Amino acid sequence: MIMSDDAPQQSGDPIAGSKEIGALAHLYRAEVYRSTIWRQRLDMTTNWAVVSTGIALSVSFASATASPLPIVLVGMLSVMFLFLEARRYRYFMVWKFRARLLEQAVMVPILRGQGAMIPQDRGTALSDDYVRPRHRISSFRALGQRLRRNYLWIFIIQYSAYLAKIWIHPIEAASISQALERAHIGAIPGWLAVILGTCLLVFFITLTAWAWAAQRADKTKTADYLDTDAPGI
Repeated sequence: MIMSDDAPQQSGDPIAGSKEIGALAHLYRAEVYRSTIWRQRLDMTTNWAVVSTGIALSVSFASATASPLPIVLVGMLSVMFLFLEARRYRYFMVWKFRARLLEQAVMVPILRGQGAMIPQDRGTALSDDYVRPRHRISSFRALGQRLRRNYLWIFIIQYSAYLAKIWIHPIEAASISQALERAHIGAIPGWLAVILGTCLLVFFITLTAWAWAAQRADKTKTADYLDTDAPGI
């Protein structure tokens, strides 16, 4: 129900005045715009990682004598993209959190025929976030989320391509030791380079699993906003 503008607003009552609801509509539009912009920025870094990986694979597999080093360099570049995207993801979650609460508090009651109003349990969570803005998830969880959605698959492709390159070029290796000899990077012996790459990939897989478990176990007062049964980002 929408109260008139002249109706007294008691402390603790739901926000239901027409002016207040109009202001919330503009606020919702602004928060959706912010989340959209940051969502597009997430896509940009992912696209950079994918394009860079494609270029590296094309260069490394262009000929039998081509070096596998471009795959390693692009792997390092992709790690930088991952950290950059995780940072952007934390900011995106701030705007998404606010827009989602406005949807639950204002849009859902309207669609259910209950009138436009924002209950104080939702309003308090939202107002507290404006008074004391904070990130909704940790840096490690953001890294795990982006790995689960995109980057883990990119790193698996890079790792598999590197192993395939040192095995088949310039000719197919006769043994594992021969393939490891081809994997050397400057002063770093091949066996050490492969072990470091394997450990990094295992770490990323572990971080991905931890982030997924942390999301499933989220029991905060806004856990319904982080509904793990619904499709995520």
